[in-house]
Amino acid sequence: MSSSFAFVFPGQGAQSLGMLAELAAVYPLVQDTFAEASAQLGYDLWQLTQEGPEELLNRTDKTQPALLAAEIAIWRIWRSLGGGMPSVVAGHSFGEYTALTVAEALEYAEAVRLVAARGQFMYEAVPLGVGAVAAVLGLDDAEITAVCVQAAEGEVVSPVNFNAPGQVVIAGHASAVERAMSAAKTAGAKKIVKLAVSAPVHCALMTEAANRMAVCLDSAALSVPKIPVIHNVDVTAKSDVAAIRAALVAQIDHPVRWSETVLSMVNSGTITLIECGPGKVLSGLNKRIDRRIKSLPIFDPSSLETTLADVMAVG
Repeated sequence: MSSSFAFVFPGQGAQSLGMLAELAAVYPLVQDTFAEASAQLGYDLWQLTQEGPEELLNRTDKTQPALLAAEIAIWRIWRSLGGGMPSVVAGHSFGEYTALTVAEALEYAEAVRLVAARGQFMYEAVPLGVGAVAAVLGLDDAEITAVCVQAAEGEVVSPVNFNAPGQVVIAGHASAVERAMSAAKTAGAKKIVKLAVSAPVHCALMTEAANRMAVCLDSAALSVPKIPVIHNVDVTAKSDVAAIRAALVAQIDHPVRWSETVLSMVNSGTITLIECGPGKVLSGLNKRIDRRIKSLPIFDPSSLETTLADVMAVG
């Protein structure tokens, strides 16, 4: 294993009721980190993640701050135990805000405020029931793009997450997504799953949210990252604050190019990817993107201990 490693941070869908409870039982840093976020938000974020209700936790304006706090809590524990700095970081969609915080381009309190606003703008952009999101497995990128063009019929439906070869998420108007799901099945998709996401993210229906986020980011305190952050929207790292702001705005209504993001790290020599979040969502995707990748998720005390020992053994 190379001593060069990356940290990657998951986006919406990684959350679950009771997440990080095992880590919190061992490391007070978890609840301390959530308490800092709660002070910014005006409600008890830890209580929401532990007790629910689940439908509220799954609402995008609550999901995003919850995941940010979870990911930063794990990162802080990693550093407190002597874990080293990654050579590069990336986040899936919302996870870019965690990546920027870890890279010291954003203060944690500022990141909490930004992701809460981002989630609110996304939630308010499309009335509940108007949009939908689905995962399509077994078609390549060109096939799923063609399916969406065929199914649109004057409405919006498009690929929004290029997660791994043969795994693409689509989003748009609910009726158009239903047509695309049917067309994908006819085209030979192996599996199609409607996702419990409260907003049709990363498609043209999010343009209003992107415009509102642009105003919010204009007044945000951002600085140049101390380690490279690969952005989803164009698979590049930015060394200019204005370019970072533009990338964060654009990602809201443009696709997440996760496969390319991961390959960019692998092709530059970083094959060890540590997933920092409440689960193993990205680790599963990353292995499908390139078999050379060593995926090391951290989500509980056991996985933390294993990953720390593994990295320190070669560091």
